[in-house]
Amino acid sequence: MSEPKILIVDDEEASRYGMARALKNYDITEAASVEAARQIAAKSRPDLILLDNNLPGASGMDYLQELSANEDAPPVVMITAHGSERTAIAAIKAGAYDYLAKPFEVDELRLVVKNALEASGLRRENERLRAELKAARGVGDLLGASDAMRRIYDLINKVAATDVTVLIRGESGTGKELVARAIHERSAHRRDGAFIAMNCAALPSELIESELFGHERGAFTGAAGQRKGKFESASGGTIFLDEIGDMSLNTQAKLLRVLEERKVERLGGSHSIPIDVRVISATNRDLAAAVAEEKFRADLYYRLRVVQIDLPALRDRREDISMLAENFLQTYAKRYQLKCSEIGAEAMKRLVAYDWPGNVRELRNAIERSAVLADGKTLRPDDLPEEIGSAQASLKSASTFQRSSQTGAGEAADVLSIPYLADFREARREFERAYIERVLAETGGNVTRAAERVGMHRQSLQQKLKDLGLTRRYVLNDEAQDSDDE
Repeated sequence: MSEPKILIVDDEEASRYGMARALKNYDITEAASVEAARQIAAKSRPDLILLDNNLPGASGMDYLQELSANEDAPPVVMITAHGSERTAIAAIKAGAYDYLAKPFEVDELRLVVKNALEASGLRRENERLRAELKAARGVGDLLGASDAMRRIYDLINKVAATDVTVLIRGESGTGKELVARAIHERSAHRRDGAFIAMNCAALPSELIESELFGHERGAFTGAAGQRKGKFESASGGTIFLDEIGDMSLNTQAKLLRVLEERKVERLGGSHSIPIDVRVISATNRDLAAAVAEEKFRADLYYRLRVVQIDLPALRDRREDISMLAENFLQTYAKRYQLKCSEIGAEAMKRLVAYDWPGNVRELRNAIERSAVLADGKTLRPDDLPEEIGSAQASLKSASTFQRSSQTGAGEAADVLSIPYLADFREARREFERAYIERVLAETGGNVTRAAERVGMHRQSLQQKLKDLGLTRRYVLNDEAQDSDDE
């Protein structure tokens, strides 16, 4: 590993020599003025600057203020004249890491430099970790830290470096276009080109070919002039064909020819136009089944599906819901200047428990609506759409046990079905409730036997039942049950 780089800025040659000699184990560069320091710093990117205040032209304080305005600037140790305490204090307030008053001891210099470089190293490590965390949380506008989404990010980064055609599958609202855009933006030789998106289900079949391939004047009724198609417009970039499964068989055949020949022919035209475009398509349909039913061309299917990316439904990655919800809330709070800026634990519990048939799009719209209509700073269950805010059934089925009204001790649900909760204490409470209810269900509601099974004193279990709000259900009948057992 190379030695840390230190830039010494001082107009006195003897002073620079003394500091460089004391710090000979580091990579030292020297400057006699602020202008020279700027040039050296731009080229060598030092890890630390030792900056004298009294310099010809711009002062050290001027340069310090300039550096402090730059987030990427290295730490600065200001060197002041003896008795310049006010200057030293002003330097610290302006952003200097520390200061040294001349004359100073060599050991003092080395100690200050050592501490400053350690602080610089920690700052850069934190920046690296933040970058890694950001990468782990998402790619582009995609968010999520679940294993399923990490696999998606890995695929995006791998295919972005190539020109292979990509087929993205997923339910409506899962973010298929976001994946396509992320691939385009990470493609070194295409990201500066256009990204053209087209919904193949939004246009009637007689117009879709004109949109894709363009037309010449008079090609059909209403074609008053020449028009470029989406493929020509996207040349040098990426074309995204959404809902590709809704394309007619006739248009499919023409699309296949374009993909194979890398040329388009406008409707009514007589010559082919070369194109250089990457094709990414998406569908929420099962194209393999459509091929078997002869509703989609097999040759086009295999041409589009060189690489296939399957996006999971939001209900299959519930651990990402809290992150997505909080991100959406912060976005809309800032956009609309809202006072609602946080999601309460109970509201978050219901967001996580809901199945989200509309996936991420539905979650985003629900958070936007709720944030706009909320009265307070915290989003509550009552602020959520009715189908989400009143989702008591899904919560009960996932986190509590179903009991018979006659016997009071019915079948218990699986403890592992408890939904993910953002608040740790609430999650632990739900687990304890589910665990104890399961044991009580297996012991017929007998608190004494349940206490023995879990290794607790009966009084301790009774207190736990009280804390969990289960006292009325079990404790009142416990003595009668015990006497019956005897």
